[in-house]
Amino acid sequence: MRDSTVARNYAEALFELGEKHGTHEDLAGGLNTLAQVLESDASVRHFLITPKIELQQKQKALRAALGDQVSPMLLNFVLVVLNKRRQALLREIAVEYGELLDTKQNRVHAKVTLAHEPDAATETKIATELSRILGKTVVPHITVNPEILGGIVVRYGDHIMDGSLKRRLVGLRQRLIETAMPSEA
Repeated sequence: MRDSTVARNYAEALFELGEKHGTHEDLAGGLNTLAQVLESDASVRHFLITPKIELQQKQKALRAALGDQVSPMLLNFVLVVLNKRRQALLREIAVEYGELLDTKQNRVHAKVTLAHEPDAATETKIATELSRILGKTVVPHITVNPEILGGIVVRYGDHIMDGSLKRRLVGLRQRLIETAMPSEA
């Protein structure tokens, strides 16, 4: 079975627990924190993945490190993942869980590119307008790229909405090139 399928299965199992107990936000927050630690700290990642360290040592360390930081339900889940030797998939499980939660909450993450750094009011307006257009709650992840000159480029899922000034100027240039020049009479 592919790792992405396994990670999805674990995420779905945890999601069902979250549904049953109404703890989605706690579980998502704890999973994201754990995933960030694994992403940023190679020594923690290596400790969990290496077969040289006994399972009991890993369990003891996780209980000590996570005991007061995450819910008991999430700690038990992580220990089950560890028992099944799937700890290398914890980051992917966190991503899959986030996607399941986004679907449930009718939420979409969009990469928004602007030519200049926006102020807070502009960010709010972008989120509001995109939510209205897409019919979902949009969480914008804004980046700045001066090369687009002006306007906005929005990417979500497999879709791109390119309202950049650069694209418009390229389109205008192309239409001018294709337009036949009137011949002099």
